[in-house]
Amino acid sequence: MGFCLRHDTPSRGAGPSHHCYGEQRRLEIARALASDPKLLLLDEPTAGMNSQETKALMQFIRDIRNRLDLTVLLIEHDMRVVMGISDQVTVLDHGRKISEGAPEAVRKDPGVIEAYLGKRIGSGGAHPLREQAR
Repeated sequence: MGFCLRHDTPSRGAGPSHHCYGEQRRLEIARALASDPKLLLLDEPTAGMNSQETKALMQFIRDIRNRLDLTVLLIEHDMRVVMGISDQVTVLDHGRKISEGAPEAVRKDPGVIEAYLGKRIGSGGAHPLREQAR
């Protein structure tokens, strides 16, 4: 795990508060991995990150999941993150499961589209679930 360069902060003795936000998240995840878990629960891991930090953290999560043969339970509202990391997706609407399956199948599920976009498929217009497939 590499750390960002900060010209205004000395690298020696700098605590986690001196790291870039994305690096802080990776450090938090690395600390959780120190106990050699079989399941890693991540609640909104990309919240507050810019697009570069989000892409880097997504790759980090995929890498640790694959390298450590780890199950990751991801709670996330950013559909690009969900679809970019997950092998299986479960969608809840007001606490009720409305869809479960592979990301591509869930992305196309009419119930998911209606619940999260308030539209039926035939109403036209682009939406994030379809646009991410491109």
